[in-house]
Amino acid sequence: MYLAHFPRRFLAHLPTPLEKLDRLSAELGGPEIWIKRDDCTGLSTGGNKTRKLEFLMAEAELQGADVVMTQGATQSNHARQTAAFAAKMGMGCHILLEDRTGSNDPNYNDSGNVLLDHLHGATTEKCAGGLDMNAEMEKAADALRAKGKKVYTIPGGGSNATGALGYVNCAYEMLTQFNERGMTVDHIVHATGSAGTQAGLITGLKATNAKVPLLGVGVRAPKAKQEENVYNLACATADKLGCSGVVAREDVIANTDYVGDGYGIATDSGLEAIRMFAELESILLDPVYSAKGAAGLIDLIRKGHFKKGERIVFLHTGGSAALFGYQFAFDYADRWKTAG
Repeated sequence: MYLAHFPRRFLAHLPTPLEKLDRLSAELGGPEIWIKRDDCTGLSTGGNKTRKLEFLMAEAELQGADVVMTQGATQSNHARQTAAFAAKMGMGCHILLEDRTGSNDPNYNDSGNVLLDHLHGATTEKCAGGLDMNAEMEKAADALRAKGKKVYTIPGGGSNATGALGYVNCAYEMLTQFNERGMTVDHIVHATGSAGTQAGLITGLKATNAKVPLLGVGVRAPKAKQEENVYNLACATADKLGCSGVVAREDVIANTDYVGDGYGIATDSGLEAIRMFAELESILLDPVYSAKGAAGLIDLIRKGHFKKGERIVFLHTGGSAALFGYQFAFDYADRWKTAG
């Protein structure tokens, strides 16, 4: 697959590091764990959406857009990275933020990613939960178009066939890193939500006949719906690349046992994963995406699904800025005691 045929703005810090997690591997006593550091993609603390935005924002530029618009949850990592990309390119940015949790906590509503949205010059508006957010976004875009603005809209998570190209490229990048190290990899695991990351990865892996199983740990939708969304987008991405049919339905696997009470609501297992990665490896996860993906990884190792002697790569999708919107979820009162 030759991605150079597609317009792209090369702003991400790539390739991102591939690191071995010795202390976490020893703590869990199971497989050898590696991490693909897509929290290091650059642009306002990085994250997986930056790869997608390289292709999406190039398309916006070619269409002559002067404003980009997107939507997501209040603490959306995608919104923050879109605002940062737009600032770098000198475009306006407007974001619709959906209240999916009902939280009244001021840190959740004003700090973390929301603070960074505004620092990058984006304007935001809050929407009630449960709306058709892409439809709401198109209404808002039409209102700006009526005022003479040239608006390019980006779906939630940057998850369409154009955005998914970023993770086709990531699949190629990981395979190159595996080859350079002489690594055989038994599984790749990551958090999956709006479907673009998993769709791009599975398309890239299947198109190269990599034969590395991919597991998405769901953060929002039920299993059947999540897999359907990923498969449909993978098919559209393969069509765009000219390799239709390369992804079969059975290639798309999601485990949605770690969603908890809902999207954006922290879970005990996710908070444990955050503490383990921070205290053992100095790596920060976020409560919405990467922590739930890591919680699935940890639990599946403990249950013996991933076995000793295997090698697992966990794709870190970023999002640490959201931690500052979730201070209420952490209780570190005992850490203030005097040492000794």
